[in-house]
Amino acid sequence: MVMKRPKLGVFLFVAFLLAYLLFLKYHYSTSKASNFRPPPHAESNLARAGDDRPVSADGLDFQYGIMFDAGSTGTRVHIFKLQMKNKEPPTVDHETFKAIKPGLSAYADDPEKCAAGIQELLDVAKSSVPPSMWAKTPLVLKATAGLRLLPGEKAKQLLEKVRQIFHESPFLSRDDSVSIMDGTDEGKQAAVLSRTCFFVVYSYLGLGLMSARLTILGGSVDPPGGSTELVSPCLPPQYSGRWEHADVVFTVKGQKAGEPVFETCLTRVQKVLYGKIKRVSEVVSMDFYAFSFYYDRAVNLGIIDEKMGGAIRVSDYTDAARRVCSGPSAEPQQNPFLCLDLVYISVLLQEFGFPPHQQLRLARTINQVETSWALGATFNYMETLRGS
Repeated sequence: MVMKRPKLGVFLFVAFLLAYLLFLKYHYSTSKASNFRPPPHAESNLARAGDDRPVSADGLDFQYGIMFDAGSTGTRVHIFKLQMKNKEPPTVDHETFKAIKPGLSAYADDPEKCAAGIQELLDVAKSSVPPSMWAKTPLVLKATAGLRLLPGEKAKQLLEKVRQIFHESPFLSRDDSVSIMDGTDEGKQAAVLSRTCFFVVYSYLGLGLMSARLTILGGSVDPPGGSTELVSPCLPPQYSGRWEHADVVFTVKGQKAGEPVFETCLTRVQKVLYGKIKRVSEVVSMDFYAFSFYYDRAVNLGIIDEKMGGAIRVSDYTDAARRVCSGPSAEPQQNPFLCLDLVYISVLLQEFGFPPHQQLRLARTINQVETSWALGATFNYMETLRGS
């Protein structure tokens, strides 16, 4: 019998970030970020411009944009205060950010239950945008991997519920304000506003860390015969526990003690990734930032500071995988997937074409702006409003 509970894994978006870095360097050098700290509105210092946008006492013209990033493990809201310039790209004056869990896809069987979390994030937006600007501030939600992997009708019902909540909010919301974003489009959002950049984007649906875990463990979201027990060499020897993914609760177990964990797990991961990755030779001559689980696992290893970030070599992931998988597991219940995750990350980077000595920069923000596609998508959507 299949036990179901709400949780869907993460979709791994892989893009070459050179364009993103150039974009931020030239356009967002004046940005200021916040982790859920509403910006001061200074209403008494605002006057009205001819197009009814607020103008500060020093004559700067501002506009706001709200972007919901509905990922597989959580939903995040980005509220951008943008400084608008005549015939020039806008710059970020302030960003307010907050994230909640679980992701929208966790409510696939009961869309009504997603309302509380969406409303919580809307309240953050209300506290961050001056009331006089609510009706002029575009409100957008872009869903990524979690909803892409859902059956069409379930995804449609979730989006319709969010669309209803958005229409009832005081912000500017249209029928196209809520949608599922194609994986390739995530990378395109980094190249907006007429800047010419060379960038390469590949989207690998099903190779996100959570989905990859399931494949490596030998399972599926629709287990044949209802069997949900998975035994894998990538888990600590003699480990036994429960793991939820794609609405299914699996029983996952390690092999018996004495088996060669690292070598067997490495072979398994290499088979899973064989022939699935587009290798690009240019990676050896470029600087790269890495985010998400690359960052989180480096924190787990103590290689970087959780708040400050840092740098890591590709070989550091490989060495750590060998050490963690082959060594004694002191607390397997707390992080039973650490061996699997590290092997997967190290093989994935090598498949992309990164040499062992190459260094990656790990950061949660660049120029104090959250590292995501949300900013580019906000600009892009605002451009469509101006053209409509």
